[in-house]
Amino acid sequence: MPHGDGLIMANRTVAEQRLACSFERGTTRFEVTDLRIDYHVNRSATLVFTLAVVQLDRPVERWEVTLEWTDKSFIDEFTSAAPDPQRLGILVSLIRSLLEEWWETKGYERQSAKMGRRLP
Repeated sequence: MPHGDGLIMANRTVAEQRLACSFERGTTRFEVTDLRIDYHVNRSATLVFTLAVVQLDRPVERWEVTLEWTDKSFIDEFTSAAPDPQRLGILVSLIRSLLEEWWETKGYERQSAKMGRRLP
């Protein structure tokens, strides 16, 4: 599968397309190389990101990160063919913030450490 913003977008919802895009926070680039979202009957979702994390003067690290999304108030944005742009922006920002928080705390916070698995 292609990497970064070139992920195959066919059959993805608008939210999935936006979440599959790479992004930067400060000097850290999160290159999304794969994204899988599993929807559950209780209106929650499991997001599994495969990331290449790029930082200046450091080797690229590849990770698989699993986020459990239980906020039912946003689940319609995940699945809608035409989500409200403002709510979609909030959703994408929240999830990217969770990924950034995971990255910053994975070395010392047990729950964050469990969310990610370093890849070869």
